[in-house]
Amino acid sequence: MGAPSVDVSFIEKGISAITRSERGIVMLWVKDTLPELAANPVTVVTESDIPDSLSDMAKEQVKLAMIGYTNAPKKILVYCMGIVEDTEAEAEAVDAGYKKAMTDAETIRFDYLAIPTVETDGKGEDIASWVKSMRENKKKKIKAVLPNTAADNEGIINFTTEKSIKTDTVTGKDGAKTMVDTVYTAEKYCARIAGLIAGTPMTIACTYAPLPELSDCTRLTDNDTPVDRGEFIVFYDGEKVKVVRGVNSFVTTVDGKGDSFKKIKIVEAMDMINDDIVRTAQDSYLGKYANTYSNKCLLITAISSYFAQLKRDDIISGYSVGLDAEAIRIYLKGKGIQATLEDGTTKDVDECSDKEIVTADTGASVFLTGSVKILDAIEDIKMPIYI
Repeated sequence: MGAPSVDVSFIEKGISAITRSERGIVMLWVKDTLPELAANPVTVVTESDIPDSLSDMAKEQVKLAMIGYTNAPKKILVYCMGIVEDTEAEAEAVDAGYKKAMTDAETIRFDYLAIPTVETDGKGEDIASWVKSMRENKKKKIKAVLPNTAADNEGIINFTTEKSIKTDTVTGKDGAKTMVDTVYTAEKYCARIAGLIAGTPMTIACTYAPLPELSDCTRLTDNDTPVDRGEFIVFYDGEKVKVVRGVNSFVTTVDGKGDSFKKIKIVEAMDMINDDIVRTAQDSYLGKYANTYSNKCLLITAISSYFAQLKRDDIISGYSVGLDAEAIRIYLKGKGIQATLEDGTTKDVDECSDKEIVTADTGASVFLTGSVKILDAIEDIKMPIYI
């Protein structure tokens, strides 16, 4: 007869995890205005999808985001804020454009956000606060790549390299060749970084990822200090430009939120696991099963199957899932009722063993506990050589 549907749903999510993680979705907010009745955002998968109506700057930003890393992003969502510059009411127009973009983006599925004018518009802190709110209050696990924004949050990648330089060879009408440099500020290169991270598979990190289109960048004498401050930077190694380390802006560790939250790779896996469990439970479990002990065990088995697939794919190295006896005790005591056990008998909560309490009737609630160890990527090699 096959496995119950809830188990199948979680297994399918686990099997597709690698594919989904290799090709994330980048959202770009640009000031441009789309033709009336045009879909907003515009979905771009290939360069031919880029609307002709976009400004040259916006088109270049989309192309930068599309480069990716080992893979290209799954797609680029180009949201046009409709902000007309050089008007008397520009400040009001900017505020209105950003507010509408935030509202609309709440119901759009994407992974990484970049805004090529966010620093110029003075909106970096506003966007950082919005992303934090989306992650904490709305449980929408989005991330943003922002220039020079020390947000101290795992949802914000703080890109601070002042200049990223691309050198092109241009042939004149007379056949003479000249070298022309294009210099990207941190603000104008965030789309590229967002696309690079979105195109990084879950099994590796973007640490030391090369940026082949660049010929040089701002050179620092000390790369360690900015990384320790939660800055995402690139460096020139004498031959090519590449990422120093795949870190986000989170720096202030607290109990229960340690150094792992600083790694883009680890946070991406956390977010994927959170989204998969929540959405799959909503689609395949909630409201569809009586809240019996056996059906709670069905959910545990299903989630365990999901984690087992992630372990086979080298995304995690270990996991555990079970019913939370302590949470169930607190719930029942808060209700001021005795525990109704699996066999139908009732018993005082304090007299129940953990084995008994997990079978108790908990109304419409299921209290789970679990742990997972997410695999990091190899980033540091220590090998003393003795002669």
